[in-house]
Amino acid sequence: MMWRRRHPSPLRPALALAACLLWCSAALAAPEPKPASASAHVLRMAFQIAETSLDPAQVSDEYSGEIVSNIFESPLVYDYLARPVKLKPLTATALPEVSADFKQFTLHIKPGIHFAADPAFKGLKPGEKRELVAADYAFALKRHFDPRLRSPHFANLESEQILGLAGLRERSVKSGKPFDYDAPVEGLQTPDRYTLIIKLGRPSPRFAHRLAQVMSLAVAREVVEAYGDSIGEHPVGTGPFVLKDWRRASRLVLERNPGFREAYFDESPAPDDAAAQAVARELKGRRLPLVDRVEVSIVTENQPRWLAYLGGDFDFLAVPNEYAALAAPGGQLAPHLAKRGMSLYRNLLSDVIFSYFNMEDPVVGGYAPEKVALRRAISLGYDNEEEVRSVRRRQAIPAQSIITPNTFGYQPQIKTEMSEYNLAKARALLDMYGYIDRDGDGWRELPDGSPLRLEYHTQPDSNSRAFNELWRKHMAALHVQVDFKSANWPDNMKAARAGRLMVWMLSWTADMPDADSLLATAYGPAKGEDNLSRFNLPEYDRLVQRSQSMADGPERLALIQEAERLLTAYMPMKAHVHRIRLRLAQPWLKGYLPHPFLQGFWRFLDSQPPAGKKS
Repeated sequence: MMWRRRHPSPLRPALALAACLLWCSAALAAPEPKPASASAHVLRMAFQIAETSLDPAQVSDEYSGEIVSNIFESPLVYDYLARPVKLKPLTATALPEVSADFKQFTLHIKPGIHFAADPAFKGLKPGEKRELVAADYAFALKRHFDPRLRSPHFANLESEQILGLAGLRERSVKSGKPFDYDAPVEGLQTPDRYTLIIKLGRPSPRFAHRLAQVMSLAVAREVVEAYGDSIGEHPVGTGPFVLKDWRRASRLVLERNPGFREAYFDESPAPDDAAAQAVARELKGRRLPLVDRVEVSIVTENQPRWLAYLGGDFDFLAVPNEYAALAAPGGQLAPHLAKRGMSLYRNLLSDVIFSYFNMEDPVVGGYAPEKVALRRAISLGYDNEEEVRSVRRRQAIPAQSIITPNTFGYQPQIKTEMSEYNLAKARALLDMYGYIDRDGDGWRELPDGSPLRLEYHTQPDSNSRAFNELWRKHMAALHVQVDFKSANWPDNMKAARAGRLMVWMLSWTADMPDADSLLATAYGPAKGEDNLSRFNLPEYDRLVQRSQSMADGPERLALIQEAERLLTAYMPMKAHVHRIRLRLAQPWLKGYLPHPFLQGFWRFLDSQPPAGKKS
């Protein structure tokens, strides 16, 4: 599961008019695309927010995750074209052999896969390459248990109970000594060079999906030890691309890995999926990766990113919400964009936007009735429907829980207090529990008479400011003061993990078609990692643990529903929306088809703008 950081918002009216005029002029006379040469295959895109690290053990956001998934490789991967989604081998020879009790998973790694060349690999003969072996995956999994790294993937892996790893971590924590990577553990065995046996302490019917995620990307120990604390700046993997240039928060360039093995496009579209079938016909049998170079620009503001796409600077774009009606009026591709040969993709994402409350904060945290009442009142006083209408321009649906679309456990038909807007009920709750205006200044105080001031943490960009205004408006209607504390996203995430933020809004994206990792956002042992709210309720944890060990079915669904009810009752986080994403692709981009979970898909894309031809 990956944190995402996009919160598209509308411009203010004057800016919106200016943006519209600029857009119209761009639509009538868009600049010519600027291909590097007639033969260059270069994929160009824009990220809205900067990457954080290129070390898989320290990556939790969508953008960094996408980059590392194109440099490193996991044993399994999602088939790019298959819907419903399905797993397939990537560096493994086949899907894992699974014991009848779902406690043992055996992988066989393909011989002849090599890491990209790097000075960290010492002692190799001239022309010799460092081969990928099973021990590299065992080492990569161990890294998430190293307490020094504070891996955001630790909680999900810890819940799987890989035998011996939790004890190894605990010994490091208690002794203060470095994590012992050489210590044998029962749960990670490599009986030969290419075989990895993973043993779990509980049944885990969905564990194979972990083997297709960022947490399972192969990392070479020599590289980690050579670069030490700067490992996040030196990604060396077995994937189709290598890092060529990196200007932090500005630009990244990847180039084709010259040592990448022979791999060919061979994905499996459903017979009735016309779009996927068309991609398969066009690319069948072509050697991967299809492009020679990938250029990623960091463009934080929506307007310049949008105009740059119209000018041909980027090959595809997630349409900012303020331009949704211009790009796709009525949900259909705008005629002039269709005339230019562009394609439109509209998808309900497997994500949830939410605001979390720090359960250890003296103002909004705690489990006493008056603290629960405060959080529920705040939730009831915030209108998700208005967010959908005014900020997201109807490119979202209200969320009733943290469980996302496209996952087992998602129930589109339910209605909960998570998305209920009821100002009268919210005010009554605050009155009932003593949050009243005692000094006549128009603002409520805490039950003990001290000031009630929310600290809402945010980012210094126009997207965040629109949400700030919505929060300010709704809290003013409750007579609750709110202060906005602005910092860049990586700094906010660092503070959130340390428990220093009171309230923060962000998104969480499912990276597998199941609720397991979503429930981890409130799982007690994941406090400070996946669980940023620091929610700690034993009853909830027991429900999560039981559901994790069960095969899908009505009984497991009932456990997930009960866990959702507890989150609604205690409100450690308020779910806002599930986003709808509009994506545009240029006519020269081949192979593009959004996938709900797959990262590392750049190998399947080809881009070669025709030289001298207007788009």
